[in-house]
Amino acid sequence: MNLLTVDAVRKYYGPDPVLDGASFEIHPGEKVGLVGPNGAGKSTLMKIIAGREDLDAGTAEFHPSIRVGYLEQQLEPSERTLWEEAHLALADLVTLQNEALAVAEQLAAETDPKQHERLGARYDHLQQELLRMDAYNLDYKVERVLQGLGFLNKQWETPVSALSGGEQNRLMLAKLLLAEPDIMLLDEPSNHLDLEATEWLEEFLMESAASVLVISHDRYFLDRVTNRTLELFAGTIDSYTGNFSAYLKQKEERLLVQKRTYEKQQEEIAKAEDFIRRNHYGMKAGQAEDRRKKLERIERVDPPREISAPPMGMKAKDRSGDIVLRAKELKKEFDRVLFQKVTFQIERGQRWGLIGPNGCGKTTMLRCLQGIMEPDAGSVQIGTGVKIGYFDQQLHSVDGEKMVVDSIRPSHKEMDEPARRSLLARFGITGDQVFQKVDSLSGGERCRVAMARLASEDANFLILDEPTNHLDLWAREALEKNMADFEGTVLFVSHDRYFINQVATHLLVVEPGRVRVVPGNYETWQRMQQDAAKMATQNARHTHDDLWKHGLQKQKNGKNAATPSNSGNSGKNADASTKSATKSTPKSDAKPAKKRKFPYRKVVDIEDEIFIRETRIQELQKDLLDPKVLRDGERVKATQQELAEEEELLKTLYEHWEEASELNW
Repeated sequence: MNLLTVDAVRKYYGPDPVLDGASFEIHPGEKVGLVGPNGAGKSTLMKIIAGREDLDAGTAEFHPSIRVGYLEQQLEPSERTLWEEAHLALADLVTLQNEALAVAEQLAAETDPKQHERLGARYDHLQQELLRMDAYNLDYKVERVLQGLGFLNKQWETPVSALSGGEQNRLMLAKLLLAEPDIMLLDEPSNHLDLEATEWLEEFLMESAASVLVISHDRYFLDRVTNRTLELFAGTIDSYTGNFSAYLKQKEERLLVQKRTYEKQQEEIAKAEDFIRRNHYGMKAGQAEDRRKKLERIERVDPPREISAPPMGMKAKDRSGDIVLRAKELKKEFDRVLFQKVTFQIERGQRWGLIGPNGCGKTTMLRCLQGIMEPDAGSVQIGTGVKIGYFDQQLHSVDGEKMVVDSIRPSHKEMDEPARRSLLARFGITGDQVFQKVDSLSGGERCRVAMARLASEDANFLILDEPTNHLDLWAREALEKNMADFEGTVLFVSHDRYFINQVATHLLVVEPGRVRVVPGNYETWQRMQQDAAKMATQNARHTHDDLWKHGLQKQKNGKNAATPSNSGNSGKNADASTKSATKSTPKSDAKPAKKRKFPYRKVVDIEDEIFIRETRIQELQKDLLDPKVLRDGERVKATQQELAEEEELLKTLYEHWEEASELNW
């Protein structure tokens, strides 16, 4: 059966339609991603399907027997606590529990056999439903979802009215997941989630039996969760099998066919029109008229559905020194310590990603590194010739009251209007848009204007705070390519794992109690986590096995000591044996405790560092095979020297690990 049928939906906001005959169906078990460029009408279509907005033509209908869940954009005012509000999503199950209890009481009091049989059948049905819906673990359900979405236990008694906007959005998502509808309509569900909560949500949706229609700009999310993709473009829908990566491959193949078909027809039309124009009044006028009629009847092939993005071009005008930024023992706290003892160094050409949970102080750290905010301890040194360009996620760099073309005027040089308009065009802002006020633009458009403003500064060290927040999938890909080709240095904060993976050469990972430096991208960090978890499991298993063997040996030794001799003089023999053992064991045989060669460190921390060193050695070995590196004698020498240092450090780490594995008891 079809859970949802959307047929020829049209929606107008002006003379041109936003939706122009959009049609598709969703079946049980499908997890469907709805993608398209900013402004294509994805959220409008989702609101129409959810009944929150009227359509101008067509239909959007659910199967009458299913329950529909829609991720609301605003929570109703309430004085309930977070826990109580979340529990409301399970009201139907509570009602079912109460009904089962009432039927049980009636059953116990009923004396009429026929009524008793009827009530018994009803009670059995209710019990089956309660078991099927796991209705006897309601508190556990609520705990699991709230914790998964990043709510701490101490927040559960917080009034809903005291929650931040982001927390209220997460609470609405929690209520939707707890309600377990047959189909979920989700518009950017991971917007207010950190990486850990996003990964938890992915697992939840993958395990859920519910069908899903989701709008998301998170490519990792789409790849993990969805098994079908709908592309909304130019008001219509094209359907593709598989997740987002599968969609991209199929899209490329379709575009090739569409382009060939379209170009071939356009070539034939051009030839026919040329013949008609040349022979309209000559001897071949009859043939020309015949071709004109055929041309009128021909079914025109639509242009290729090609979604393009602006190049998002940024260039570093001047070269900085080799050391771009050096941070030492940084610390910052407000009501609690955000970070402390943070030490790292960024070199020219590197691209660093700063990741960590919401509220861990990532934006604060960026501000401390620039001198916008003073750290409580530690120091920051900016290298020679470094010019910083800062993109803040609130987009404060562009004045909302100014015209777009004036808002990007650089502070360090003169730039005439044609040059500024040309720069804006590189970021997809063209035509009359350049004369609008910044505040009148959409979020994605304002973001691209702020990017253009950043590009006008000619910075060679870009510090970017959530640069992808308002960009669609195609604009994000363009920005990734630009950052990879950028000749300067980049430090950025992002929740977009795909962006992090494509751009970062190093990561600063904020964890409880420490900030870790990881040479590599997001996949490197994932492998480190997986290897650490695997190693921890193996260590735990080995420890358990060793303790078990030790226990058996101890038990065996105890039994041997307690087993009497078969001779009649067992007591005497035992005493003699004890005396003999005592006498023959000199005191000098007792081994002194082994002294440590290295300072105490947890085994798992040493294993993490070993992985980092091994990864760096592989990178350096790969560099020494790169023709670009081999052509630069100084770079070859520096790479060989660093490789030797890393191998020596790794050798020492192995010794440290062996000692820690032996003595850390």
